Amino acid sequence: MTVASVEIAPGITVGGATFPVIAGPCVLESEELALDCARRLQALAHRLGLALIFKSSFDKANRSAIQSYRGPGLEEGLRILRLVRDETRLPILTDVHEPAQCERAAEICDVLQIPAFLCRQTDLVLAAARTGRAVNVKKGQFLAPEDARWAVEKEAAVGNHRVFVTERGASFGYHNLVVDMRGFTMLHELGIPLVFDVTHSLQLPGTGKGVTGGDRRFAEPLARAAVAAGADGLFLEVHPDPEHALSDAATQLPFARAEALLVSALEIRRALGAAVPLA
Repeated sequence: MTVASVEIAPGITVGGATFPVIAGPCVLESEELALDCARRLQALAHRLGLALIFKSSFDKANRSAIQSYRGPGLEEGLRILRLVRDETRLPILTDVHEPAQCERAAEICDVLQIPAFLCRQTDLVLAAARTGRAVNVKKGQFLAPEDARWAVEKEAAVGNHRVFVTERGASFGYHNLVVDMRGFTMLHELGIPLVFDVTHSLQLPGTGKGVTGGDRRFAEPLARAAVAAGADGLFLEVHPDPEHALSDAATQLPFARAEALLVSALEIRRALGAAVPLA
């Protein structure tokens, strides 16, 4: 099967020679925390020879409860992301939730991300595509793998073929997600490059009394299995103090654990004879 290669930034592709890792805190909490995380990730990328994209959200518009922290908002969030980009030179990814946000976010970010719950929102998908930036479509928990093709085809309809899909688990009954890795093959058969979202796949939606719960125990086995199943990259949220993170506290990983996980993932790629990341 032939899988498309999507360029994120010069020398970084999804579905090509590199094995990109998308990592960062779930939501922008402060300028200081964002820069601290970005510096740590920059150093990690150098140590492991990784192609790394920094991610964080300026708004988490799909929080469970009204009192949950959402983020600093578009203007302040993009100011912080610009600082991260200018200091570290890492490519930047962030979520967009409304069509009007896309052009502004594209001025700063290399990748615009369509949240899983919004992956069928045609106006949002088209607005992101029209910016010309690479687009990461988070596959909705309610979609069969092959149904992700329709979002990719919407992007292509306005001339943007720089699109990849991220798997983050499928709803299984109430308050649970499972990852069906047969979907990796299904998406590859459609020519769609695929990133595996390690930390969102650990979620237990609705179990945290107004916030999303989760179980970090399964981060390593899921990540290793995904790499062995052919994932073209990994996505994971990291935080210096996950238990006190303002979003996804149950699933974000501390930096040391994230690095150990990535080391094992790269070893699996090498064992399979896959292309190693470029330093």
